Amino acid sequence: MTTHSILFLLGLSLSNSLLFAQTSPQIPVPPIITNGKAFPGIETLPECSTLPNPLQTHEGTRVTTTEQWYRQRDEVKAIMTYYAVGQMPPAPGNVQGHELKSQLLLDGEVQYRLVHLSFGPQQSLGFDIALFVPISKPGPFATVIFPSFSPTPGAEPLVTMPRRPEQGHGKDALRLPLGIPMVPDPAPEPKREDPTQTAEKHRALFDRGFALVTYHYQDCGEDTIARNEDASWAFRNTRFFPAYPHYDWGLLGAWAWGVSRCIDYLETQDFADPTAFIATGHSRLGKAVLVAGAYDERIAISAPAGTAGGGVGVYRLCGKTRTGGEGLDDMMRKYPNWFSPHLHQFAHDPEKLPFDQHWFIALTAPRAFITLDGATDHICSAEATQAALDAARDVYALFGQTDRLTGNVCDHGHTYNECDWQALLDFADAQLQR
Repeated sequence: MTTHSILFLLGLSLSNSLLFAQTSPQIPVPPIITNGKAFPGIETLPECSTLPNPLQTHEGTRVTTTEQWYRQRDEVKAIMTYYAVGQMPPAPGNVQGHELKSQLLLDGEVQYRLVHLSFGPQQSLGFDIALFVPISKPGPFATVIFPSFSPTPGAEPLVTMPRRPEQGHGKDALRLPLGIPMVPDPAPEPKREDPTQTAEKHRALFDRGFALVTYHYQDCGEDTIARNEDASWAFRNTRFFPAYPHYDWGLLGAWAWGVSRCIDYLETQDFADPTAFIATGHSRLGKAVLVAGAYDERIAISAPAGTAGGGVGVYRLCGKTRTGGEGLDDMMRKYPNWFSPHLHQFAHDPEKLPFDQHWFIALTAPRAFITLDGATDHICSAEATQAALDAARDVYALFGQTDRLTGNVCDHGHTYNECDWQALLDFADAQLQR
């Protein structure tokens, strides 16, 4: 068969698949039974065009003190767990690190270490992290935890299952054919990241006295919308998920859980200041950082960047028919598996949500929070992001800490660049009083 014929058949197959995705009925995902607290479904919830107030209790009274807030916070977190994130497993409590490599970089000013973390049942779970520590300066250091789209520097990339060809093209994930695509023969060679390149890229961070931990996000949860033949999500076949079958967490929860496992290890390391952990990430990883900062109180500064739909911006304002950017309907069509399975019911009616995204920021209070955005990032809604910051400000005001909540906008599109890093480090220096 000629190359032209093969390409024609592949194109025909993809066209038929896309047609199937547009015309077929949705195939529901089998429910996962958890022991978490359940909340009402959309059919019993009132419509509310204004942003739900995290300071209003379910009895209708208003929280006015920090003591009351800490009680209210548990209810807010339970609501976010049920509707937004899914139930995550508790911390495993047994994180260990085994050094695989060590090297001096940047003319001996930075030490690079590749460490394998292991944890969970019988230490059966784990992933590799790359640490970069500026040894030419006195520690301990504020440490930036940066889940990345790039492979972990110096590590052997983990095998990932093939993605469906429709992924990233805006098709309804619940209308796609079941089954995991075949592996191409031969499979493409996984990309590798050189530690020297990573260190050079982040030289400004080390010059300013910060340490860095980075790793590939898919080592914590495979970013695929493929489904098994029983209609369950294929991402649950690998990484952390088989060890915790009775938790209905989506991929954002898994990526956030990975940030916390890094902190478990960093707390055992002399170079890391345990009061100065900073979590940052871009796009879908910014969404994960938003979750991590809300749930892990050891994170001193949360810095989600370019988060778009399902991120910092409130759902009630995000969306192409309102103020631009990705909306809840976009997220539930393209990537419903990133979220709690209970979120999908609100896809076309966000005003029935009993919460909105500013509740994640409220859960972060009074710890520092900065959102990093691009002025020409058209999948984000500047209005929705500002509304989230404004709506969470009252919680920070309870603590007298409104100066710990801010946003920064750089002149770029959907990227994370030097301007964003500089804004983050400036904010961290001010908040940590370095």
